[in-house]
Amino acid sequence: MSPPADRANSRRRQPRRRGGAGNGGKPRMRTVRETSAGGLVVDGLDGPRELRCAALIGRTDRRGRLLWSLPKGHIEEGETSEQTAMREVAEETGIIGEVVAELGNIDYWFVTEGRRVHKTVHHYLLRCLGGELSDADVEVTQVAWVPLSELDSRLAYADERRLAEVANRMIDRMETGKR
Repeated sequence: MSPPADRANSRRRQPRRRGGAGNGGKPRMRTVRETSAGGLVVDGLDGPRELRCAALIGRTDRRGRLLWSLPKGHIEEGETSEQTAMREVAEETGIIGEVVAELGNIDYWFVTEGRRVHKTVHHYLLRCLGGELSDADVEVTQVAWVPLSELDSRLAYADERRLAEVANRMIDRMETGKR
């Protein structure tokens, strides 16, 4: 029989190694954090409810489907999230907007190029100041003015539909405050 010290040593855990047998031999994925900003730019914000429209972008997914969403993009060094929202709206839709209010954040995870990405997107309500719809951005397939009443059926992502509801309630409160 082996001495007690040898038995104790044999029961000790072996150190875990990255890329070892404990995870199927796969190297551990690196996690990175990304922060973006964008928003819902509305034309006719001060006009009648039935005439209010939002500029949406359409992107074609891997399956060839056109998915409608809010314009957004990475925050550049030295930019605030509000500045990024205005820049991204202009770049992706051709519409110039100014931030009116914060709508909220969307937080999600995805995997790309061997990295796990935790992304936070800050969204704002923007007032349309001018410009013309343009799908010149290479990441955008189409752009369109969509009546606010149709956002729930047009936006592809549940989190963005939720923010559109927040925006509609906010616009209603702004309208009530003017009376």
